[in-house]
Amino acid sequence: MKRGIAVLLSLTALLVVAYFTASKWAISHEVIALRDPDRGNRLVALEVAVRRDRKMQAEAGLIKLPVAIINHGNTVKHTEYSFLANAFAARGYLVVAPQHDLPTDPPMVTKPGELYVGRLPQIQRGVANIKFAVERMRKIEPNADYDQLTMVGHSMGGDISMYFAKQYPDEIKKVVTLDNLRVPFLTEGKFKILSFRSRDDQFKPDPGVVPGEEECEKAGITVVDTGFQHNDMRDTGPDDAKASIQGMLNKFLDQTDSVIAPVDTSKTIPKVLTEPGPVSLYSPARSKPAKVAN
Repeated sequence: MKRGIAVLLSLTALLVVAYFTASKWAISHEVIALRDPDRGNRLVALEVAVRRDRKMQAEAGLIKLPVAIINHGNTVKHTEYSFLANAFAARGYLVVAPQHDLPTDPPMVTKPGELYVGRLPQIQRGVANIKFAVERMRKIEPNADYDQLTMVGHSMGGDISMYFAKQYPDEIKKVVTLDNLRVPFLTEGKFKILSFRSRDDQFKPDPGVVPGEEECEKAGITVVDTGFQHNDMRDTGPDDAKASIQGMLNKFLDQTDSVIAPVDTSKTIPKVLTEPGPVSLYSPARSKPAKVAN
């Protein structure tokens, strides 16, 4: 009897290992180096992640892949968000992560009191990188929907995501940010927004960035207080932080991926999103001006 139980446990362990191995190998990751001739032949490296079976279905003309753009934080590499890339790719997305800054770029000069503390040039550069990447990806992977993007970003990448959505709202399906600090949320209700917030004294959103609870409810914005640190929200963060973010992200995508119609801003946030499991909803509060940070 004991031997039978041991064999069963061994088989179960093997199946678990096989499952995670298969999941890993089911998603391909490729880095593509592109040059933008309109900006002095600027290098724009892309990490592209996609589920192999979904890519084959798209190439056969059976489906069109939804597209998620992942934008990295300041001084962080575009390859350091695989936990997000894999979460989207596992759901059938084509995931594109551009590298926004280069070692040859001039140092960023922040100016408290100015718009986005003087970071507008870097944000606009990120938007230009995304536009270039999308146009090139139309040729590289033509079987995808580049007209309705899911924009994702951490910290500075979250600000780039929100600014892109502000500039090109008709090209956005939804926005997911992780602790963006400078660019205010869009509250017109044209698309769903999910934002994860940290509890980090060194990284506070500027006043007016995160709307109040009532405004969020009307605009279809879900704000989640993770309780984690700002820099936990990338691959180097603890496993429990990444698992918690993935869990809430999947709940959000379960609801938004199944909805084709425009956001109905007259309705409150669905109940499923008010039950985040390992993370709790955040009640926005006014913050004092923050120190210049990532």
